[in-house]
Amino acid sequence: MFAQRVSGITPFLVMEILERAKAMERAGEHIVHLEVGEPDFDTPACICDAAKLALGQGFTHYTHSLGDQDLREEISAYFQRRYGVSVAPGRVLVFSGTSPAMLLLFSSLVDPGDEVILSNPCYACYDNCVRFAGGVPREVLTEEEDGFQYRPENVARQINSRTKAILINSPCNPTGILLDPERMRRMADLGALIVSDEIYHGLTYDNAPEHSILEYMDNAVVIGGFSKVYAMTGWRLGYLIVPEHMVRTLQIAMQNFFISPNAAVQRAGIVALRQAGKEAERMRATYDERRKILLAGLRQLGFNIPVEPKGAFYMLVNARHLGRDSLKLAFDILEKAKVGVAPGIDFGSQAEGFLRFSYANSFENIQEALRRLHGYLGSR
Repeated sequence: MFAQRVSGITPFLVMEILERAKAMERAGEHIVHLEVGEPDFDTPACICDAAKLALGQGFTHYTHSLGDQDLREEISAYFQRRYGVSVAPGRVLVFSGTSPAMLLLFSSLVDPGDEVILSNPCYACYDNCVRFAGGVPREVLTEEEDGFQYRPENVARQINSRTKAILINSPCNPTGILLDPERMRRMADLGALIVSDEIYHGLTYDNAPEHSILEYMDNAVVIGGFSKVYAMTGWRLGYLIVPEHMVRTLQIAMQNFFISPNAAVQRAGIVALRQAGKEAERMRATYDERRKILLAGLRQLGFNIPVEPKGAFYMLVNARHLGRDSLKLAFDILEKAKVGVAPGIDFGSQAEGFLRFSYANSFENIQEALRRLHGYLGSR
């Protein structure tokens, strides 16, 4: 009945865990959620106020298909201010979230059989975005002892005549690892188009270096957005920065498939970049404290974490001493300990037997989850 490109999409297993957890909550159970990557903070008040003001001022109509010009100029100024790179506003394309941005990008880049290089493990939806567009994910294996970072020499071996792009993600979901600046520079030197998912920029710890791919090369696409650092997941606001020669083709596709993003939400995005810096820093500092608590607690429970996560709000933890089937293990932990965790297999074969923990939850809930996990491990 359905097209092959739809029937071939695999389930997002994190959501399978979450949906089971929600059903248990409806039945009266108390679940501690460490499975989902969503800020538990409310959106800063200045952003909410900006959206209300925009609605009152009549920002209820279509914007330019590429996005509100003022927002695109503000994103351009942000990149100059933060990374020292010059981005013309005309290269900024605004979307209702980064997921449709990725879907349109890969659908525009990839013909059937073309390849996109991905790390293994990586964010679960990358693979399906590429396959939906008719492309072939070309995996590069990464190793736990190396912090699951790309080794540029291994990436170079996978480049061929069908390679359309290399996808990088730093800070990374699911690992929380940042790509080393020297490795990023070497990746830029490979000559292929790099698509850099920078959605977790602004969430780094211990003075870990945070670099945009645009510091190293022009032939790159940046995926960025407001969901994580500004706690705006439900607002659905993201963007692409693309080379000049790609703009017109993507614009025509945007006109046909999306028309324009939400007008009032875009006005709120301007205020986020201009005024919400202190609130974003407060949230980042809180995540850092939670990271330290979860990291220490998991190590006390016997989990080995050889490379500390320095970004986003995740850690990918080897649990193979508990079993090699991470989905079965995650459901067992949910049912018996009432703690939601993400199965590593969701993120690639290299993460099978691992669990992803999110610390986008309160100190109290993280401590409760550790207490419950202690009891669960003691009963095995």
